Amino acid sequence: MTHTSNSKFTEETVLWVKQHTQKLITFCLTRPEHYRFHAGQFSRLGFRDGAGFLWRAYSVVSAEYANHLEYIAVLIEDGPMSARLAELHAGDTVLLDKTTTGFLLPERFVGGSDLIMLATGSGIAPFLSMLQNPTLWQRFDHLVLAHSVSFANELIFNDAITQLPQHPLVGEYAHQLHFCPIATRDSTVVGLHHRLPELLKSGELAAAANINFTPEQSRFMLCGNPAMVKDCFQALLDLGFVMHRNRVPGQIMMENGF
Repeated sequence: MTHTSNSKFTEETVLWVKQHTQKLITFCLTRPEHYRFHAGQFSRLGFRDGAGFLWRAYSVVSAEYANHLEYIAVLIEDGPMSARLAELHAGDTVLLDKTTTGFLLPERFVGGSDLIMLATGSGIAPFLSMLQNPTLWQRFDHLVLAHSVSFANELIFNDAITQLPQHPLVGEYAHQLHFCPIATRDSTVVGLHHRLPELLKSGELAAAANINFTPEQSRFMLCGNPAMVKDCFQALLDLGFVMHRNRVPGQIMMENGF
């Protein structure tokens, strides 16, 4: 790790890179000693680009207490940041903004006993970080994680989620989680196959999780592609839920995936 005097960023070393599909990678960076974030927040990562810089935001996958920083990236054709990430190897360096941001934080919710986390693609990242925090499991009685992708090979975190019972800090609570992997274009995956907004409207998601979604007890967090976030938000509004705001507590928080 390299510090630049009075700089707003550090230079971190790539520990590993894993290519899961042609467009989907995960990678891990060293973590500066004084780097702090809350589960659900995102980092700004960057590269030097000529006389300037190239920056993008990525939600942190790893736990608040981990000694490394893990991220998911969807490689976009002709995307300048994607081109850099596609060439990433262990030992390379990535710029890390010292400041984290983001308000997709479950502790902001008031009341409620059930947390429903809705994600598409790389939008699962903040929820993976949250699920490694014992405080989340103690705060809510029931957790539902629905991860929607197009094809089965994009469900790259299924094994990690099914191994949560062996996690040293949250394993004792793992029975509180209902995980719903969804592949909208792949009938080989057992379970649900419709888009998340339709599953909310039809009641199929609630039935699959064996929970009644109510404004009194249910709290929703949305993260993923803008179309999913917009449509799920509207579906929840139609069902009687409202946006959470600092001065007006509600049941919905949302963030577009990066």
